[in-house]
Amino acid sequence: MNETSRNIPDQRYGERLTACRQTMVEREFAALFIGVGPDLRYLTGFVGEATERLTFLVIPREGPVSFVVPRLEVEKASTAPLVRAGHAEVTPFEETDDAPALVADLLAHRQLSTGRAAWEPIGLSDRLWAMHVLQMQAALPGRKFERASVVMRDLRQVKDADEARLLALAAAAADRTVDGIAAGPLVGRTEADVSREIRRRLIDEGHDLADFAIVGSGPNGASPHHDATERTIAAGESIVLDLGGTLAGYASDTTRTIWVAGEDSIAPQPEFGLVYALVRDAQARATSAVAPGVPAEQIDAVARATITSGGYGEFFTHRVGHGIGLEVHEDPYMVAGNTAPLAPGMAFSVEPGVYLPGRWGVRLENIVMCAPDGATVLNRSSLDLRVVRG
Repeated sequence: MNETSRNIPDQRYGERLTACRQTMVEREFAALFIGVGPDLRYLTGFVGEATERLTFLVIPREGPVSFVVPRLEVEKASTAPLVRAGHAEVTPFEETDDAPALVADLLAHRQLSTGRAAWEPIGLSDRLWAMHVLQMQAALPGRKFERASVVMRDLRQVKDADEARLLALAAAAADRTVDGIAAGPLVGRTEADVSREIRRRLIDEGHDLADFAIVGSGPNGASPHHDATERTIAAGESIVLDLGGTLAGYASDTTRTIWVAGEDSIAPQPEFGLVYALVRDAQARATSAVAPGVPAEQIDAVARATITSGGYGEFFTHRVGHGIGLEVHEDPYMVAGNTAPLAPGMAFSVEPGVYLPGRWGVRLENIVMCAPDGATVLNRSSLDLRVVRG
């Protein structure tokens, strides 16, 4: 994979900033303070770690945008695509400077501390540490702070063509990882060992990070977020494989349930086959329900009705899906109560499951994108029940 295919063009960041400011006007925000995290990466291309040193993209509704960073981060911040394209200026501070006071001074300099702007809220990104929030409250007494996600959610949940491309690359890499694991061998290995192999394969297939590798064998498959243990996988049982990571910042997430038959070709119990078919039907029906204008909660309702009609509704214990992008879980959420309409460009999981405590579980998950004519499925690995003999 060449590096160009993993990059988002610099011009895209300028377009995102323009859209951000337009939404700020609509939502009546005086400014946004965006700290290290997915919102900052979305707007600037900057990748960093949250620390005790304040790092803020200060976005006034009008006027210059400042990227406030500690002196030691200046060179790195200067290479961020938004800065490189001339849409933001780096404002450094020294170790002994009062960084919150510097941000407050910038706000005053942008004339956002007088007139109507003084009464309008400042948006803070969701990932900010409490210490930074408290520091800004002290530096700007009397100002009203709200979640910047009110603005950022509208922007990030609809993916552009570059984001869709990276999500598709991540999904394809996750599919190849699933296929490699499902080829075996599995009998006699521990869940932890298989989990480690999944992480290695994700990296080998192009991921930058392997974030999770759930391996729930036998009764452990009934725990949706099971942590892989030293339990030994045996013939005659199922395994729930749920795996994902990030490729160029964009997440993958897929789940397949496989059957380990062993050398004696032990067949699944009839009830397991019935439940597997039911979950697959629920997954297919929910995917078919995806279309612009459909309330997000309807996708959950379709899957839930299918499983409930099959007699296993009480064992479907989670929402059917979550948005995905720079975070593995983000808006929009496919859950009862979310009446927001789907729109082309929204990407999310469709992952119904049935979990029988002490016995086994079945979950099947694809990432889909809402397209003008329905759902575009990003994961292409087979949903057929795979049987591993070794």
